Amino acid sequence: MNITYKHNPGGPVIGAVSAPVLEIDGLYFKDLARAGVLLPYEDWRLPAQERARDLAARLSVEEMAGLMLYSRHQMVPGRSRGPFIGTYGGKTFEESGAAPSDLTDQQKQFLKDDHVRHVLAAGLKDAHTAAGWSNELQAFAEALPYGIPVNISTDPRHGASAAGAEYKSGGGQTSKWPEGLGIAASFDPALCEQYARMISREYRAMGLTTALSPQVDVGSEPRWMRIGDTFGAHPDLVADMGRAYCDGLQSDESSGGWGPGSVAAMAKHWPGGGPCEAGRDAHYPFGKFAVHPGGCAQAHLKPFLQGAFDLRGKTEKAAAVMPYYTVTWGMDPAGGQVGNSFSRHIIGGMLRGQAGYDGVVCTDWVITDDPDPEVDSFSSRCYGVEELSVAERHLLAIENGVDQFGGNNDIRPVLKAYEIGCARHGERAMRARFEESAVRLLINSFNCGLFENPYLDPGESTRLVGCQAHCEAGMEAQLRSIVMLKNCGVLPVAGRRKVYIPDRTIGERVGFFRETIPACSLPGADARVVGKFFDRADSPQEADFAIVFIESPITDGGYSAKEGYHPIPLQYRPYTAHAARAHSIAQGDFRERENPDRGYRGKRGTAANERDLDLVLETRKAMGGKPVIAVIRMNNPCVLAELEPSCDAILVDFGVQLEAMLRIISGSAEPSGLLPVQLPADMETVERHCEDRPLDLQPYVDSCNHAYDFGFGLCWSGPICDGRAQRYAAPEKRKELF
Repeated sequence: MNITYKHNPGGPVIGAVSAPVLEIDGLYFKDLARAGVLLPYEDWRLPAQERARDLAARLSVEEMAGLMLYSRHQMVPGRSRGPFIGTYGGKTFEESGAAPSDLTDQQKQFLKDDHVRHVLAAGLKDAHTAAGWSNELQAFAEALPYGIPVNISTDPRHGASAAGAEYKSGGGQTSKWPEGLGIAASFDPALCEQYARMISREYRAMGLTTALSPQVDVGSEPRWMRIGDTFGAHPDLVADMGRAYCDGLQSDESSGGWGPGSVAAMAKHWPGGGPCEAGRDAHYPFGKFAVHPGGCAQAHLKPFLQGAFDLRGKTEKAAAVMPYYTVTWGMDPAGGQVGNSFSRHIIGGMLRGQAGYDGVVCTDWVITDDPDPEVDSFSSRCYGVEELSVAERHLLAIENGVDQFGGNNDIRPVLKAYEIGCARHGERAMRARFEESAVRLLINSFNCGLFENPYLDPGESTRLVGCQAHCEAGMEAQLRSIVMLKNCGVLPVAGRRKVYIPDRTIGERVGFFRETIPACSLPGADARVVGKFFDRADSPQEADFAIVFIESPITDGGYSAKEGYHPIPLQYRPYTAHAARAHSIAQGDFRERENPDRGYRGKRGTAANERDLDLVLETRKAMGGKPVIAVIRMNNPCVLAELEPSCDAILVDFGVQLEAMLRIISGSAEPSGLLPVQLPADMETVERHCEDRPLDLQPYVDSCNHAYDFGFGLCWSGPICDGRAQRYAAPEKRKELF
C-alpha cells in the first residue's frame, strides 16, 4: 500500500492513499471530498464539533444511517465456520490465498453499500495483521464519498486469564493485565489509569480507536456472570476506577486532551447492569430483569455521574455510553417494562435530561432483531417491544436519544425507521434528529485524529504491542491484584521445593452461547512455568507441599429447559434454595404467559466443577499434614466454608498468569491485594440480600477469625491496614452510603 505522508509544522501528520492533499499557506490538508478546495470538515484547525456539523450537513440520509450502525464481531482473518464467517471472493480464507489482513467480501459490502464506519474487531491474529487490516479498511473507506474513516472498536483484550463469562476479544500479542476485579483489588486508581494509558497505546498501534469499556456497573450481585469485569461492589471505588480508566484511555499523552493517541471510552452499562434478579444475566431472555428491592438505584448511577461523566482530564467525559439489555423493573414512572434503550425515561429523561449527557449512546449488541421463541436462547434482546417491527424498534430507540445500534450491519431497518419517523414527525424533524446523531458520532473520529492520518506501520505496531515495558507493567499489576485470604505460616515457600499439583476435572456445562460443553480433564498447571520455581512431584508422598488450582463454582446461569428456573450457587456442593424469595419481583414475558413467576424457592442448584472441592479435600488427606495451598480463579465471589478449613493458605486469582501466582507463592513478591467484594458466609445470606444493595452480605469468617469482607487481605505479617480500604468507609458506615 502506497501511503503519502505530509508533516505539518506544529500540526498533525497527514496520511493519504487515494485522497489528494491540499497545500494552503504552507500547511497540508486531505481533500477527502475531492472538491479541490478546503471544506470546513477537512480543516484540522477547526474544533471537532464544527467540523462534524459541517460534514453531517453534507451527508445523505443513507450515509448518516450508516454512521448509526455498529458492525457485528469481525474475525481477522475471516472464519470459514462458526458464528463469524467471512469469505474472500466467495471462497474461505484457506481456499482463497488471501492475506490475513485482506478485507472479506462482507466487510467490503457493509462499508460500501451500508455506509458502515464503526466496526467491532473481535479476533485479531496478531498486531502486524491488525495494523494491516486497519490500513485496508481505511484505504477502502477513503476512496468512498467524503472519505469518512473507519472507527474500529474492541471489547477488552488484555486480560491475563482466558476465563470469563462474556465473549472476549482475542488478545493477539498484547501485554497481560488483571481483569476488572483484579485492577480494583489494588485499590489504586493511579494503577488503573496507568493500565488504561498503556493499553490505549497498544490499541492505537492495532488500529483500534474505541474501547467498549470500562464496565462501571456496581458489582452488588455476586451471582452475576459479569461481576468479574466490574471494579467491585463499592460505588465510590467503581467511580474512582472508572474515572481513572477513562482519563488514561482518552487523554493523548502529548496534549493531555484529545489527539492521535486517544482511544474513545464507551462506559457501560447505563443505568447499571449489576442488580440482575437472582444473578441471571440479560444476554438471555431468562435473565432480562434488573431489580432494586433495596432502593439503591442511585448507587448504581454514581460511577457514571461522579466517575465516567466527571473526568479530571481535558476530555471531560466518556465519549460514549452503552445501556444494558435489561428491563430495569420499576424505574420508569410511566410503568413501561422495556429494555433500557427502548425506555424514553431511562435514556431521554435520565441520561440525556437529568445527567445532561451529550455524547454517543450506543445500544448493546443485537437488541432490535425479532426474538427467539425459546427463553433459553442466545437471541435478540428486544425485551418488552416484541410486538413492534424491527424498524419500529430502531425508531423508538432513536426517539429516546440513542445514536447507534450495536451489532447491526444492515442499513435497511434504519432507513425504514426514518421513513416511519417522517410520517410521524415530519421530514425536517427527522433529518435534524439524524444529523444530531451523525455529529456526535463524527466528533469521536475527529477527536481521535482519524480524518488526518488513520494509517499504521505494521512493523512499528509489532514492536510496540506487547513490548517488554508494557508486559512488565502488566505483570506488576497482576502481582498487586492477588489477594491472600489465609496463611497459617506456610507462605512464602522459599527454595527449590517439591510441589504436588493435582489435575482438574470439570463436568458437562453450558457455554456463553448456551452451547453444551462436554466434560473435560485439565492439567492443574503448566509444568514448564512451575519448573521455573519448584520441582514437580508426581505424588503427594514425594512432595513438600501442594498447590490446588481451582475455579469458583461454574453454573448454567440459573435456568435450563429441563428444570426451569433454579438457583445460581456460589458453593460447590448442590444447594437447595430454602431462603430464596417465594416469588420473583419481576415477571412478564410473551413466552411465559402460563407461568410468569421466575421464583425458585425449594429448587436445587449445582456446580459443574463440584469436583474442585473434592480435589482440595482429597489433597488435604493425601498430603498427611504437609501444607496445602488453594489458588482460586474467582470469576464470582464464592462461599469458601466448604474448603477453607482444609487449606493452610488461600490465594485469590482475579485473572492473572500462572507466573504471577508462583512469584507470590515463592516469595519473590509479597501479596498486597484487597477484596473489592465480599465473600459470603453461606448461600442463605446470598438469597436474603438485595440485588441492588452493595455490601449487604454477611461475610465468611475463617478458622483464623478473619472476616472475608470488602477490603480484607493479608500480607506476610498479617492483615493489611494501610488506609486504602478505609478510604471507602468502614463496614459500620456503609448504610450511610447507600
